[in-house]
Amino acid sequence: MIAFARAVRRFGLPHWKTRKVPLRISRPIVSFTFDDFPRTALTNGGLILRNYSARGTYYTAMGLMDTINHEGQHFCLQDLHDLLRDGHELASHTYSHCSALENELAQFSSDAQRGESEICQIRGCGVPGNFSYPYGNVSFSSKPAIGGQMRSCRGIRPGINAPFADLNLLLANSIYSHNFDLASIEALIRENARQRGWLIFYTHDVRETPSDFGCTSSQFESVVRAATQSGAQILTVAQALDVLQPA
Repeated sequence: MIAFARAVRRFGLPHWKTRKVPLRISRPIVSFTFDDFPRTALTNGGLILRNYSARGTYYTAMGLMDTINHEGQHFCLQDLHDLLRDGHELASHTYSHCSALENELAQFSSDAQRGESEICQIRGCGVPGNFSYPYGNVSFSSKPAIGGQMRSCRGIRPGINAPFADLNLLLANSIYSHNFDLASIEALIRENARQRGWLIFYTHDVRETPSDFGCTSSQFESVVRAATQSGAQILTVAQALDVLQPA
């Protein structure tokens, strides 16, 4: 039964309650995102992006502030102000890093709203921001409910957002050290350029001994370099949406 439910979500969610935006762009887009927000995502990953005149999107679970886990030390309050000062995007990832599959919709939605509210206080802007699902867990009820509250929602389903982007479930591709394959990533970047699509990458910690959900600095930089050399625009998720949905 569990396997059946997983298969239904896998094949059904991409077609369920979509919010499609067509990609009518002359240059491909690549976005680099970080989940949870281990400090090394900013101190190492953010520095690499800045060296390439690029910025990233930090999907932050505010309940993880000042904590330590398998991803290392997480952000402190000053880090949030520093990333905004440096031009990165501060986005939300629920408050307590809870799963949409392990909680009732009302509880999950409340936690997502709490996280977004606290992020808005730091950003100083009440306009709905961008969101990513913890663990990439999305349900048939959470997709339209959370999608209707946020500017966009990102999952962990791999692929290129083209010829349209579903703002209720953006596709994204991991950069993980344990299965890192630069040749495959470069091929994906080239295909994104061919389709003039929007390619989103995500990781967590960026350090020399990464967790299973992170990568090394050299691995991360090699992907940023390949994206830059492809001629793509390297944009935060918010910047990409500004291009796709001009005022």
